[in-house]
Amino acid sequence: NLPGCWLRSRLRQDDSPPRIVEHPSDLIVSKGEPATLNCKAEGRPAPTVEWYKDGERVETDRDNPRSHRMLLPSGSLFFLRIVHGRRSKPDDGSYVCVARNYLGEAVSRNASLEVALLRDDFRQNPQDVVVAVGEAATLECQPPRGHPEPTTFWRKDKARLDLKDDRITVRGGKLTISNTRKTDSGMYVCVATNMVGERDSETAQLSVFERPTFVRRPVNQVVLVEESVELRCQVHGDPPPSLRWRKDDLDVPRSRYDVRYEKDDFLLKIKKASAGDQGTFTCVAENRVGKVEASATLTVRGEPVAFVVRPRDQIVAQGRTATFPCETKGNPQPTVFWQREGSQALLFPSQPAQGGSRVSVSVSGELTISSVQRSDSGYYTCQALTVAGSILAKAQLEVADASKDRPPPIIRQGPSNQTQAVGTVALLRCQASGDPEPTVTWLKDGVSLLGKDPRMTLLEPGSLQIMSTRLSDSGLYTCVATSSTGETSWSAFLDVRESSDLIDSMSHNATALPGPPSKPEVTDVTKSSVSLSWEPGPEEGSPFSSYVIEAFGSQLVSNSWQTVADHVKTTQFTVKDLRPNTVYLFIIRAVNAQGIGDPSPMSEPVRTQDISPPAQGVDHRRVQKELGDVAVSMHNPVVVSSTSVQVTWTVKNPSQFIQGYRVLYRQTSGLPSPGAWQVQDLKVPSERDVALSGLKKGVVYEIKVRPYFNEFQGADSESMTARTLEEAPSGPPQQVTVLTAGSHNSTSISVSWDPPPVDHQNGIIQEYKIWCLANETRYHVNKTVDAAIRSVVVGGLQAGVQYRVEVAAGTSAGVGVKSEPQPIIIGKTHTAGNNSISDVVKQPAFIAGLGGACWIVLMGFSAWLYWRRKKRKGLSNYAVTFQRDRGLIGNGSRPGLLKAGDPGFPWLADSWPSTSLPSNGGLGGPKDRGNFGRGDVLPSGTGEKTGTMLSDGAIYSSIDFTGKAGYSSPARGSQATPYATTQILQSNSFHELAVDRPDPRWKASLRAQQEMTNLGYSLTDGRPGNGISLYHGPNTGLLRNTGLTLSLIFLLSFSFFLSGGKGGKKKKSKGGSKASKSNGSCWVNMPLPPPPMHPLPGTEVDHYPPENHGGGYDSDSWAPPLPVQTYLHQGMDDDLEEERVPTPPIRGVASSPPAVPYSQPSSSSLSSTHHEEMQSMLQAHLDELTRAYQYEVAKQTW
Repeated sequence: NLPGCWLRSRLRQDDSPPRIVEHPSDLIVSKGEPATLNCKAEGRPAPTVEWYKDGERVETDRDNPRSHRMLLPSGSLFFLRIVHGRRSKPDDGSYVCVARNYLGEAVSRNASLEVALLRDDFRQNPQDVVVAVGEAATLECQPPRGHPEPTTFWRKDKARLDLKDDRITVRGGKLTISNTRKTDSGMYVCVATNMVGERDSETAQLSVFERPTFVRRPVNQVVLVEESVELRCQVHGDPPPSLRWRKDDLDVPRSRYDVRYEKDDFLLKIKKASAGDQGTFTCVAENRVGKVEASATLTVRGEPVAFVVRPRDQIVAQGRTATFPCETKGNPQPTVFWQREGSQALLFPSQPAQGGSRVSVSVSGELTISSVQRSDSGYYTCQALTVAGSILAKAQLEVADASKDRPPPIIRQGPSNQTQAVGTVALLRCQASGDPEPTVTWLKDGVSLLGKDPRMTLLEPGSLQIMSTRLSDSGLYTCVATSSTGETSWSAFLDVRESSDLIDSMSHNATALPGPPSKPEVTDVTKSSVSLSWEPGPEEGSPFSSYVIEAFGSQLVSNSWQTVADHVKTTQFTVKDLRPNTVYLFIIRAVNAQGIGDPSPMSEPVRTQDISPPAQGVDHRRVQKELGDVAVSMHNPVVVSSTSVQVTWTVKNPSQFIQGYRVLYRQTSGLPSPGAWQVQDLKVPSERDVALSGLKKGVVYEIKVRPYFNEFQGADSESMTARTLEEAPSGPPQQVTVLTAGSHNSTSISVSWDPPPVDHQNGIIQEYKIWCLANETRYHVNKTVDAAIRSVVVGGLQAGVQYRVEVAAGTSAGVGVKSEPQPIIIGKTHTAGNNSISDVVKQPAFIAGLGGACWIVLMGFSAWLYWRRKKRKGLSNYAVTFQRDRGLIGNGSRPGLLKAGDPGFPWLADSWPSTSLPSNGGLGGPKDRGNFGRGDVLPSGTGEKTGTMLSDGAIYSSIDFTGKAGYSSPARGSQATPYATTQILQSNSFHELAVDRPDPRWKASLRAQQEMTNLGYSLTDGRPGNGISLYHGPNTGLLRNTGLTLSLIFLLSFSFFLSGGKGGKKKKSKGGSKASKSNGSCWVNMPLPPPPMHPLPGTEVDHYPPENHGGGYDSDSWAPPLPVQTYLHQGMDDDLEEERVPTPPIRGVASSPPAVPYSQPSSSSLSSTHHEEMQSMLQAHLDELTRAYQYEVAKQTW
């Protein structure tokens, strides 16, 4: 034993605990695809490997043959397919492999197995884009959610987009094409891809158009009156642009001009040109991506020269500036020049002024003489010259005295009423201005104060200071400002009282006086009134309470400023009771609680109208006739701003009865019909222009001018139109409504609105912009529609995201005010998956794939059926010959069948009881090799409870004894040699068996086992020592005998088999074919009673039936019937407790005929002759066995 101990000690020293040499790695696998988690461990003895997922042990094919997880010999975990769904436990999770042997265990690193996925719906689909050639185009998409995160690429017209083009850039889901070309147009699809596959977005169309370009432009033309005119233009663009003609910024009227297409030209034709046709004609071409214009000037000659404004006689003060207008018209435009009577020098427009020259002529023909001197008096002639003729007009210049029209001084701040105490200081303010500088003096009660009382001092610039006031100082004080132009006075009362009598002393605060108003403007003049308007000044003190209006008339007797109105509450006032034909000047003062403030600047001189000619005996018919001869011709209005237009005109055949001009204007756009005429009067007959202010923005106005004289009115000028400049709308669209479009699961919304109020449109609405704003910019969706559209459906929104919808109108000046945000949440999709599934099911590719899958499943099922049937057919009767094993008898076992219940041996029932291993755990010597138990052919290991791997129905096979010689064992003591070199019982099948537990009533005693140790019989010659010894498990012996008993049982059973049993044949089951599935009892499952005469010592006879305790030994009376057919039994027990020894070589394999159905007779039935011979042979053996048994019992008794 020392060498053996040394060897075992050495083996244990060489053993090592497990060690993981290859750890599993993280995997991402598509659903349904195979996968492998690698794990390799080293150790001695070789460790076993188990896998755990999320802390739980993983079931593999070794636990459940139907499992889709396989534990490979290397320790790796192989997945036939990755399961990921609701109905089955998913495979994704965190895995570790654990390697174990008796020295310990090793755990690998965690490895995550993730299932790849890719959803169907894009979070943002690309939208259609329209750009012009050369512009950049951007298509954007957001791929569906997936794992791993999908990447995107683009297809154009079903072909993958070539990114080698430097113009094309792709960043994420954003495709940008710079400097687009016509060839870039097409259908674009965003494709998202990961290891699961690909998903296509909705198709987006990129349209690359060409801006309009002129192939032929209109050219300038000069024609004579009554001649025909043709203006042509030709334009190219994609899509073909729309064309129209404009004249001086207005569309040409079709009633006057013939506009049509002629071949490729867009033609404007005038049959007979007139002076009114002269102007600038513009060809306008416009399409979806651009707008171009080309202009040409049409000149119509033949109109004679005429005066628009004649020069008039003027009286100008010396040192002032004299201006003589002279405006003419003609075709071509006349040349205007001036000449002073008696001088040869000609004065032309824009002629460079000579040194010291005070005379100049403007471009419009106006003669200006600055710093007029008396030597400038005389007649001046204006001449207009053209190729068609010339005209001239004269005007006289009279130089008057310079001081004649100068106003008197102005007292800016005068004294105010005061109450002072005796002995205090009184200050009376007075500040005057004028040209020349005025002199200030003071009067008390109309008497001059200067130099009479030393207590009174005149301060700069004119205030009066009284020291130590007395009661006698009370009175009316007057400030007088005097100059060569006149004098102005201002009075205030000073009240001096005793201190005890002083109730309220008022002190004047000059800094709290109101500021001066603006320069008054003359708005209307009649022969006895002048209408004024002004703007209030800054409120430096308390608020204004009223205004005071002062006037000065140059032709009045009084040569000072007079108060013509006070307590005026508004900023507009009409001063009445004035003298006709008199020049007046006006100033305005503001009044508050502190007093009267500084004056405003002086107004322009205004002359009241003279007494009308009818009042002087002039005939009304003459006035009407002369006004009728006056022809007013308007120039094109000049748009100054979005709210003002400058209007100018000229007058032909002016009359002395023109009192002024009435400018009439009305709105003609943005209303169902033209609005009412509004009037602005110009009351100065010599002026020819006026600014219309306060107009609406972006609106077309019709304007005309009319001369008038009192209640008489002349003819209107030709109407002209002007559009004020547009601005962005100042008001938002009205009645904005946001609703979900389509079903409740739709990702589109419907937005409707009304235009902004007319007063806030500020021009022509050209477009509407809709913003759908989310919390994240990637979900923003914007849209622009034409001005004619009032509702739109916006798609491509993200489900479950809250949006704020805003709408704004836009003009040519820009986008206006946005509407109030309208919140809306798009519902999450519930049925979109069903809809998409139904759409996919209808696809031919899906139908073809489904058919192919069904075909594969059918082929696989057919192959499985073929394999199963082939396996059943391959199951046969195996006859295996073993030498007896004496060691088996001494273990208290009973005879059994080799590997009962093994699926490889269908002729043995699963419940056939077995014997145990030899007690010494070895095989013994050569003479003991005759009997092998089940443990000899099973691998060593623990008795795990596993499946039986049995088929659903019973499998039948007939036992063929025709080759009975094959059952012979070698002679006693002979060396066993292998009969067959192929091992037919796989050692690894041990784990696939569930062993029946032993019935406790067949528990054998050790003595009985030892008594039967050396008994054994051969089936062929009946000699002891040769036979079959099969066992099943420990302490489960059906009998307490060994080889002799098994031979006896086998011979009795086979004898019954030859005799056919009681009936000779089994009856068919009532269930027809279902009988094959029943688990009926096999004959080998039936317990055999011990010999009746001499039971084995220690046998527990209490478990035998009472009738068997005392009868004689009769094989016919107690042997169970031997069926012709045997079948597998499914009721096998689950535990195998004893240790196993190495599997010895298995000898001999005998083939068996194919299995037959239970309901059919055996195909191996014997002939009658052979039946009788075999029965007699078995009976002889039975007798010999009985005698041997009795002999052994008697010998033990002795």
